[in-house]
Amino acid sequence: QVQLVESGGGLVQAGDSLRLSCAVDGRTFTYYTMGWFRQAPGKEREFVAASSWSTSGSTYYTDSVKGRFTISRDNAKNTVHLQMNSLKPEDTAVYYCAATPVVEVPPTPGGYRYWGQGTQVTVSS
Repeated sequence: QVQLVESGGGLVQAGDSLRLSCAVDGRTFTYYTMGWFRQAPGKEREFVAASSWSTSGSTYYTDSVKGRFTISRDNAKNTVHLQMNSLKPEDTAVYYCAATPVVEVPPTPGGYRYWGQGTQVTVSS
């Protein structure tokens, strides 16, 4: 079993930055593709960003966050981060960290095996 614990959410104003972290309890973090999803009230959970465990370390982002969000991973500390800059009110959601033991990057929630409990991000206008 792999446990994921997110932290770093909060209430900020539009234009501010936040850094989310996800600590992964597991000995094989290096071989997990890590993803961030978000879910706003009344909406489906959507893909935000992901980092493949492949040697190329490929990263992927949904169009709405490209240029503003950056996913990074520290394999030595079993941690993945999501740096969020220039936040907008439409970024308001519960953000979830997810992990899957495949090298590909699934763009949908069903492609991930393990999930964190989520952390709330609220951006006021």
